[in-house]
Amino acid sequence: MNTDISRRIGTQVRLGTPETTYEGFRKVHDFGMGSCQLMTNAYSLTKENADAVTAASREFGVTVTAVWAAWSGPAEWNFTSGPATLGLVPLAYRQKRLDEICAQADFAAGIGVTDVITHVGFLPENMDDPNFNSICACLRWLCRRLEAQGQYFLFETGQETPTTLLRAIETTGCPNMGVNLDTANLILYGRGSTVDAIDVIGRFVRNTHMKDGFYPTNGRELGREVPLGEGKANIKEVIRRLEEIGYTGCYCVEREISGIKQLEDIQAARDLIAGTLGEIYAGKE
Repeated sequence: MNTDISRRIGTQVRLGTPETTYEGFRKVHDFGMGSCQLMTNAYSLTKENADAVTAASREFGVTVTAVWAAWSGPAEWNFTSGPATLGLVPLAYRQKRLDEICAQADFAAGIGVTDVITHVGFLPENMDDPNFNSICACLRWLCRRLEAQGQYFLFETGQETPTTLLRAIETTGCPNMGVNLDTANLILYGRGSTVDAIDVIGRFVRNTHMKDGFYPTNGRELGREVPLGEGKANIKEVIRRLEEIGYTGCYCVEREISGIKQLEDIQAARDLIAGTLGEIYAGKE
């Protein structure tokens, strides 16, 4: 694989013990990838883990492009209880989760990572909803805190329409806000076409989750995730459009299953992305 291409393709490494973290980086290297997103939580932020990430990144030549900050409390990934449980939108969990994200951002800063990602939740579509201005004020505080550390805050796409996400970015008004474009979530949540969303929020994309799926078939549950290239995300066109607008970041493969099938699907996704980038690079020569 072209070295320049391999550096731009990655997958996720979950921060656990120093030993499991090391093995996660080894796996990324064995996939022939040169980057990853580090999946953290508020309970894994130890010096030993920071040292393990730094050492493994150096040994395997894998760059950490972002930290994905998890939060505690209830989380129901559906349309029924999701609005009341996911992200920073629910007031009942906001302060604790904000504290957890800040702790993970500090950990990221300590290992030299500038981009911090999370799901904000079901942003209100009505800009006159009091909770819309409330969440924007919360995000403004968070972004200013991260900006002082030279960091960016990235929305993970999913629960909101691209227009609502754009409105939140504009209302919050911080220069260090960006987007982690999950290529399946817009489909899984029935929020719109991933390709078309690039017209709306493409200029804010700093990182990605390369994933695929189908639209919901009922009003209570998300759509079904499938291997990259087998769903409705139109992955090759997504990559072409991102490259056209000057995206230079990581194409981070996410496959939310486990076992041998997950490994096989990650490898197939790597090949699909590498092949598409190879065609684009060749066309520019």
